[in-house]
Amino acid sequence: MTDGAPGGGVVLETSRLLLRPWRVAEAPVQRELWTERDPRVPPHRRIDADGHPTVADLEEAIRTERLWSTGLLAVERKAARDVIGYCGLVPGGRTAAGEPELAFELLRRVWRQGYATEAATAVLEWARSSGYERVWATVWDWNTASRRVLAKVGFTETDRKEVDAVYGTTLFTTRRL
Repeated sequence: MTDGAPGGGVVLETSRLLLRPWRVAEAPVQRELWTERDPRVPPHRRIDADGHPTVADLEEAIRTERLWSTGLLAVERKAARDVIGYCGLVPGGRTAAGEPELAFELLRRVWRQGYATEAATAVLEWARSSGYERVWATVWDWNTASRRVLAKVGFTETDRKEVDAVYGTTLFTTRRL
């Protein structure tokens, strides 16, 4: 299931998906994800008034940020050979030190087909085989689809929450591996 990619990136394979480092030419897919985000998502995670991030901004991020080669992997459908989003692990963040956070986001046109669950399952197996004992995930209380995916792959909600009167409450979930 896990294999090394050129340049040291991670590659995970499922029956329908290939999770691998991003290629610069796939920046338009990341831009599309930014344009599709729910208006309840905070502004720093949406396209700003000046149109940023641009495709060029995202190309640069793919080139220079390690997160796009070893953390948040491109989710490619093997049959269609198209990238439909990302799934992976973010080190640290707002969670416990040394325990990564699962993150995923898929294009709206592929929702409700089981891809997020399939990708998350592969990433969790990778985390387990890498020696992690626990993984976290944060999710807005209003994001019922992502909450369902997290429940399907074994996450449970904790008592920890971050309340934001404008954007909603962030729930902290966790899963032992």
